[in-house]
This record gives sequence, C-alpha cells and structure tokens, in this order.
Amino acid sequence: MRQIGGRTILERVIVRLKPQCEELILNANGDPARFASFGLPVIPDTVQDHPGPLAGILAALDWVAANRPGYSLVLSAAADCPFLPNDLVTRLTDALMKENAQLAVAASDGQSHPVIGLWSVSLREELRHALVQEGIRKIDRWTARYKLATVTWPAQPLDPFFNANTTADIAEAERLASLDIGQARPRR
Repeated sequence: MRQIGGRTILERVIVRLKPQCEELILNANGDPARFASFGLPVIPDTVQDHPGPLAGILAALDWVAANRPGYSLVLSAAADCPFLPNDLVTRLTDALMKENAQLAVAASDGQSHPVIGLWSVSLREELRHALVQEGIRKIDRWTARYKLATVTWPAQPLDPFFNANTTADIAEAERLASLDIGQARPRR
C-alpha cells in the first residue's frame, strides 16, 4: 500500500496487468476488506500455515479451476514489483508455446524471478502434493520438475522486476518511476 509517484505499488501492478489479463484476483491472507477499494476478488491460501509464494500460486490455480473452468493458464506476479513489463503475458505465453514448456518464468539481469510466471492449471494437484505432502516451499525446487521456459527482459533503463520492499527501495522506486515511460495510466 506504499505509494510511488502518487499511486500505491499495488495500483501500479494492477494498472500494468489489467490490459494483459482477462481477469485479476489477489491472493492475500487476513482481512480481505483492506483491498476492497481495488474491486478485485481476494482469495486466501488454500493450504494451511501460509507456506509462501507457492501456496499463493496454488490458491490462484484452485480459484481458476473452480470459477473459470475454461482457463488453462494463470499468471502470477509479485505485488511489490511496480514496474512490470507491458509485454509480460505475451512474451511468457509465446515462450511457453515455442518451447513446448509446462511453465514459464521471468528473468532479468542474470536472475530468475520465479514468482512471476505462467502456470498451467492442470498442475495444481501436483503442486498441492508437493506443498502438503513433500513440504516443498522453494518455487525453483518445484519448477525444476517440469519443462520450464525462462524469458529475459533487459534491466536498463530500469529492471521491470525491481522489488520495492524497504524504505530504501521505495526511495529508489520514486527515482525510477520518472524513467518508467511504459507505465500505463489508469483507465477513466
């Protein structure tokens, strides 16, 4: 809910992803009312003890399977990345198809960003088993089981997967926001 350039980080993520996705949902545990102003469904983890990002991905896969049975893929993105690329879904989908992969993830500056990826709804029971029965928490450990497409974006003039977590990150994000010429404006 911190602000960068007069908008919350979450608002910046939503504005970036809305034109790329048919629908958006938020995965969050705790009181969903804190996100009411965004007008999106808020879904909690579907496994106990909030075991990290894989649980959020599973919650999204479960929600899609129950509510949008025609959808086969889910994009996950971190809500602390205010500069996500405008071509995220297109490039991940293209790589998934071209490489005949089961999953696709983003990368920049020599680093994979596995929480930002495309996930097949058909893998949800395998993911549930890995989380609940095997205790797997690291995304990379789970994705290593599958054919994975990795798509790399340039990190200049700014890294589209920059995380704004600390006070110093927020200050840097304020500076970077002026360089972010691709930031979509909210629809009116």
